[in-house]
Amino acid sequence: MSVLQPQRTIEELKELRALTGNEDGAQRVAFTPTWDKARDWLRGKLAELPVEIEVDEAGNLWATLRGESEKELLIGGHIDSVPNGGWLDGCLNVMAGVEILRRIAAEGKPPVTVRLVDWADEEGARFGRSLFGSSAASGTMNPDELRHLVDKDGVKLTDAIAKYGLSLDTVKQATHQLKKAAAYLELHIEQGPVLLDMGLPLGVVLGTFGVERHAIRFVGQSAHSGSTPMNRRRDALGAAAKLALEIREIGKRNGGVCTVGRVETKPGIVTAVVGQCDMTLDQRHLDAEALARMYREAQEASYRFAEEEKVEVSWSKIWDIHPILFHPNLVEMCDEAIRETCGTSHRLPSGPLHDAAEVARAGVPTIMMFVQSLHGISHNKIEDTLEEHLVLSVEAFDRLASKAMAWVASQ
Repeated sequence: MSVLQPQRTIEELKELRALTGNEDGAQRVAFTPTWDKARDWLRGKLAELPVEIEVDEAGNLWATLRGESEKELLIGGHIDSVPNGGWLDGCLNVMAGVEILRRIAAEGKPPVTVRLVDWADEEGARFGRSLFGSSAASGTMNPDELRHLVDKDGVKLTDAIAKYGLSLDTVKQATHQLKKAAAYLELHIEQGPVLLDMGLPLGVVLGTFGVERHAIRFVGQSAHSGSTPMNRRRDALGAAAKLALEIREIGKRNGGVCTVGRVETKPGIVTAVVGQCDMTLDQRHLDAEALARMYREAQEASYRFAEEEKVEVSWSKIWDIHPILFHPNLVEMCDEAIRETCGTSHRLPSGPLHDAAEVARAGVPTIMMFVQSLHGISHNKIEDTLEEHLVLSVEAFDRLASKAMAWVASQ
């Protein structure tokens, strides 16, 4: 009989919710006292296991169960949350990992070394820089880009992390943590409605979307709203509004997603035609060619609408990342583990980025498993998943861990 107890994972998640949440939801924002309290609680759970516990130069917490081989199977998640977040986002991954460590440790020395990691500041909720710990470990972080970051209260990121013994001068020394990594597994709530709409509890994640993020500025002529005839207007908002509608069609026909998240007008008064309109565009796709096509189509549309409205348009890149595909062998193992657990599996991309994307960027074979989200909503106190689906997710994730261990051992 397996010593795996998925119900214990659920009880521990409820314990964590009671310890670090309130009526508005989870409050485990990274580099705050509540996050620190959650970390202490996690250390208490890990202290019952024959593992070595350490915090690296980027603030990531590692629990290492030594195996017959130095080759490492990593299981990852993050215990930090957004303000007023849900009870499962990030911490399900960590606590399912704790339960799997218990099962493996109870069976004796594993064939390979197994390590659980709680990544520091996956959410980026306080300073706007997501994937802090995992990007330091993967080596993709440029610390100099973070030195100017401050939170809403004016506290510098450099000062906030210093309280936890961290410095941007040394964070990238955390790259040594991935030197022996042979595979990385991550379980996560879907945070969207795909599995919900299909009536399926679990899914295999094929990879994370590539992202193109741009700021677009339309410049026309501010003029009096009463004395300027319609045919003489150079309305910057008119062009922006046309583009905001067109990008939805671009997303649909290319099978991706496009979002205008912010629009700001100047002079921004009720009696003036808009002379300048600034907007943001976020485009995502799992296929690099399709993502590039969506970007081109949005640009061409902006030029067309600018001409129609007799305004100028300019683009500036905010950020981009290429699509990241997960390892084909691990995709098959994950699919198999899900089918063995609940009969049916589905393969889907991840729209949000995750720590798994950074680990994959470092060249470590990576896979993610999704469990259905009720309402298709996350980053909200109503975030939820059926308890029977949580049980299935821990069972399937444990099967995946066994398959991955055998695969790593055979290499």
